[in-house]
Amino acid sequence: MKFYVATDHAGIDLKDYTVELLKDKGHEVVDLGPFSKDRVDYPDYALKVSESVLADKNSQGILICGSGIGMSIVANRHRGIRAALCHDAYTATVARGHNDANVLCFGDRIIGKGVCESIIDAWCVSNFDGGRHAQRVAKIEAINA
Repeated sequence: MKFYVATDHAGIDLKDYTVELLKDKGHEVVDLGPFSKDRVDYPDYALKVSESVLADKNSQGILICGSGIGMSIVANRHRGIRAALCHDAYTATVARGHNDANVLCFGDRIIGKGVCESIIDAWCVSNFDGGRHAQRVAKIEAINA
């Protein structure tokens, strides 16, 4: 799987951990920054990941900030992005299975490395269930945002 990953200054350590974790698991990773703990604005990085995922149809995104909330709000402003704020493996599984989510969001101040790994593992093995969920995702995509 190919992932585009970014954070703001609050999530640098967890982003670096996530990038290495994904690479160790054999995934292709594009780290879109930032690369220091200097203050940055999370919308800039959510935009980078969202545009990259939209341009690369078979890819996924991961966005990290302090809570994950800001990143998910910004990412979901883009038609075709279904960003899910996940706090555990169950929410990651449901996001992929029911919502065909293509951007995973989580908060550095909310989860630790162990939970991060379990979320990523669940995300990577889950697939869209289709069926009744496909109609719902189509309705989401039909909304003019």
